This record gives sequence, structure tokens and C-alpha cells, in this order.
Amino acid sequence: MEVKFESAFLKAVKKHSSIKKQVRKKIDMIIENPVSIGEPLKGNWQGFYSCPVKRNFIIIYLYCAICRKKNDDTIVLCSDCKATKDQTLKFLLLGPHDKTYKI
Repeated sequence: MEVKFESAFLKAVKKHSSIKKQVRKKIDMIIENPVSIGEPLKGNWQGFYSCPVKRNFIIIYLYCAICRKKNDDTIVLCSDCKATKDQTLKFLLLGPHDKTYKI
């Protein structure tokens, strides 16, 4: 499994360093089984998954194999989609539930 972290995700990890261990634990769980851990999103977030870190804190990520299988790649439109392998996880955002979905 190839794992990529977007700059916004890494910036958020630094900003919320008090939950860094919890974030790392969730990342490891997602890497182990990305589909069963996360919840598929709908609407403007179709193709993405979310996973709670703690009560009101979430991780938003993308699993390329499922994105392509569901044809969500035509909606998500990643700039590096064609160059990215199916077995790639992209961690995009981390933050409080309400604020993260507004980005």
C-alpha cells in the first residue's frame, strides 16, 4: 500500500499535535483496512471516506482502488490520478467535523 499525505493534512497534524498519537493510530487502522474503517461520503464529497479520530475530529481520505471501481474518479478529478497506483491511500484533511467539511 502506498500512502500519501497532502500538505493540508500534515499542517493540521502539526496544528493539533495534542491528538497526534490518536491520529497515528487511526492512520494505521485505515492503512490496514481502508474500506471497513471509514465511511463513504456523499454529495460534494463523493469518492472520499471519513473516519473519526475522536468525538468531533475526523480524517478525510481517498482510496484510489475504490474511487476508480465506483467511477468516482470522474468526479474527484485528482491531478495525479493516472500516475497513481490503485493501492494508494491519500490522506487529505484532518480537523473538527464541522470545519473540515466546509473546506
